[in-house]
Amino acid sequence: MKSINTPEIILKSKSIGHPIDFSWTRKKIEQFLDPLDQNKELENILTTVNHKGTVGLTAALLEWINCRFSGYTKATNDINQRIEALWCSIANPDNTAPLLFDSNLDMPASGSVNGPLWIALMNVRMIDVKYRKGSYFIQNEILGLVLLARHITPKKKFFDKWFNDTIIELNRLYPCAYNYKNLDETDEAIYDSSNEPVICRDFFFNDKFEFTLENSENVLNNFIESLDSKANPFLQLAQKAS
Repeated sequence: MKSINTPEIILKSKSIGHPIDFSWTRKKIEQFLDPLDQNKELENILTTVNHKGTVGLTAALLEWINCRFSGYTKATNDINQRIEALWCSIANPDNTAPLLFDSNLDMPASGSVNGPLWIALMNVRMIDVKYRKGSYFIQNEILGLVLLARHITPKKKFFDKWFNDTIIELNRLYPCAYNYKNLDETDEAIYDSSNEPVICRDFFFNDKFEFTLENSENVLNNFIESLDSKANPFLQLAQKAS
């Protein structure tokens, strides 16, 4: 990802350079892979956020997770590229290629480093798929990512404060346009999120960011313009400009 400072809240959470000392058991893995109906309150809260807000939260959570494993994995650059792509897709999904991951299911998903990263990237892949399809159930996929990011964070009180404050603002400024409880899971209707306001990284990680729709759009556009599309296989910015 382009040269940016690590968010202060992530530094306070001691996520960078901390030993990998969280528990990683089969039971934990199952909780992250199939979290629905086990965390109804959190699940309901996440459904109040619209699609672009959900993708923004996904990018922020993936950055948090990537910071936690900095120095422990060679996948850092690939993950940074996916984070860049998520922000670009908020402006326009056509700016990016699908975030395919482990399509043949042949990557190692075990261990306290590869395991969490596999779950995180698979969740991100599914969020990307549902965002592109306009699925009304996109919020289902982010629940496991939230639980995972919290679990691996050493100082959880900082994650909790950040997440709670963020959700309040997302609910206020990026509310979901439909009632999730009235949806039929067998319905293949498509939701068009193109008219939703964009959201930027500063919304999640910059305490001094003054929110307006114009500021969000300007900050996001400046971020996208600073990226090197030739260095990131997920970006299709050149095609957009041509």
